[in-house]
Amino acid sequence: MKPLKILLVDDDEIQRIKFKKVCKEIKSSNTVFEAENGENALTLLEDKNKPYDLIISDLNMPRMNGFELLLKLKKNDQYKNIPVVIMSTSNNPLDLKKCFDLGISGYFMKPLKYTEYAKKVISLLEYWGKSEVVY
Repeated sequence: MKPLKILLVDDDEIQRIKFKKVCKEIKSSNTVFEAENGENALTLLEDKNKPYDLIISDLNMPRMNGFELLLKLKKNDQYKNIPVVIMSTSNNPLDLKKCFDLGISGYFMKPLKYTEYAKKVISLLEYWGKSEVVY
């Protein structure tokens, strides 16, 4: 599996810690960069020395939410082809539809149980670690 540069966008520090914990437990060689909201994510994306292979974003965040971030990413020629996976607590079918309309590459709900969460994150990392992304 190739190592990925992942931009993790979530305002909840505990969610970011959980994600990194899973990566550590599986001895992942991925590099995870963190942003607390969409505005911070866009700032990190401007650093051309850190091209990202995957963006994983929450939906409900202050300042700039996941929908707004997606819209900006998909309108920007530099970022529009970076795969974006939404990781949210929302099970609203309208949120899911809106995300796919905006061009996400995947969507999964954050399970409450850590073991279920870890399984989903591992599956996500395995899939994108084996995928060929061209942008």
